[in-house]
Amino acid sequence: MQQIHLAMFLFPGYHLGAWRLPDAVPELDLGIEHYVRAAELAEAAKLDAIFFEDQAAVRRSNDILAGDDYGAANPRSVHFDPTMLLPALAMRTSRLGLAATSTTTFNDPFNLARRFSTLDHISNGRAGWNLVTSFNEDEAQNFGLDAHVQHAARYERASEFVDVVTGLWDSWDADAITRDKESGTYFDIAKMRFLQHEGEHFRVRGPLTTGRSPQGRPVVFQAGASEPGRLLAARTADVVFTLQSDPGESRAFRDDIRARAERFGRDPEHVKVLVGMTPIVGETDAQARDLADRMMALIPDDLALSNLKPLAGGVDFRQFDPDLPVPELPESNAGKSHREAIMAVSRNQGLSTIETARYFAEGSYRKMIGSPSSIADTMQEWSEAGACDGFLAVPTHFPTGVEDFTQLVVPELQRRGLHRTEYSGRHLREHLGVQQFAA
Repeated sequence: MQQIHLAMFLFPGYHLGAWRLPDAVPELDLGIEHYVRAAELAEAAKLDAIFFEDQAAVRRSNDILAGDDYGAANPRSVHFDPTMLLPALAMRTSRLGLAATSTTTFNDPFNLARRFSTLDHISNGRAGWNLVTSFNEDEAQNFGLDAHVQHAARYERASEFVDVVTGLWDSWDADAITRDKESGTYFDIAKMRFLQHEGEHFRVRGPLTTGRSPQGRPVVFQAGASEPGRLLAARTADVVFTLQSDPGESRAFRDDIRARAERFGRDPEHVKVLVGMTPIVGETDAQARDLADRMMALIPDDLALSNLKPLAGGVDFRQFDPDLPVPELPESNAGKSHREAIMAVSRNQGLSTIETARYFAEGSYRKMIGSPSSIADTMQEWSEAGACDGFLAVPTHFPTGVEDFTQLVVPELQRRGLHRTEYSGRHLREHLGVQQFAA
């Protein structure tokens, strides 16, 4: 029986209402002890990895100065730099994969390659990098730009960026560092290579200062529904995240990514597609639906509508009739995945504009609401239909949302033989079943 890969995406305030529940601990946003607890729960459930998003800007709408307080106070705005958080979690876990987002648009490849190689050493081979080009226009203004780099140019830079990063990760042989006291030889120069990269965007000599990391290369995650996004994912990613909400469309996406990967000379079995899902769990389906309704009621409509604005490239959804479906949205310089997902959710689920806004205020991913058995049924159906290789679970809040998924849903999957009960390897690449590199 095909086992389901599982990662957990933990982001403060991801559900724009759940943080207000009496049992929620919103102090997760800047509380290391809460992140440690979440990572321990994920490892006890034998998940592949815990995953962290990053945005280098406080979310806002364009109307803050006009008094748009809800748009200005989006709870998703307050969070750590995840690359600083993961080393702390590495010291409190031993098998769980540790993955974080870091943008190619506002970073340099040498620093990023070195950072994730260091994390791979600290964690003994459990590091993962989520490659993004950034969709939040506000980030540009924190890096000396008035507006975001054009979408096509972002992906051109990203393509060269990842080549530099992987080249740097490969700049040492596994046995290059000898530390031979008798001969006085610290490393074998013949087994160390200068990258000497000169391209359109970067000039990088190399090598890294960290030697070869335990996995050879940290795992590369990526998400993108646009044509350049799919090409980049198929050429470079080990794991691809998707916002698909329909199993048929998800299977088509997975088939497309795998076919593209094969054309790049890659083994399609080594490219895993994980569907994002938000579990809302109750003892019964009715109790889960009641919880979902209570959390939804805690989201102000103004916040839900303003939350869509950056996802759709600056479109103000308050201009639309709230009771009609979302109209065709214009192309923009923001990320393509969210624009397409907003229209697809409204169309496929028959939701009005305000209902669509509330849907995304709960998080961008597909909602799975029900008892542990019902949620496991849906996950099993998607897996058996070839719609995905697994799921990126996005709990609504900490700690209850995390506990419900790891301690109720995952055990149900384990009882069905759909998820591991023990880790069989030490490295994240082994957990995921992706390409192995000499370490």
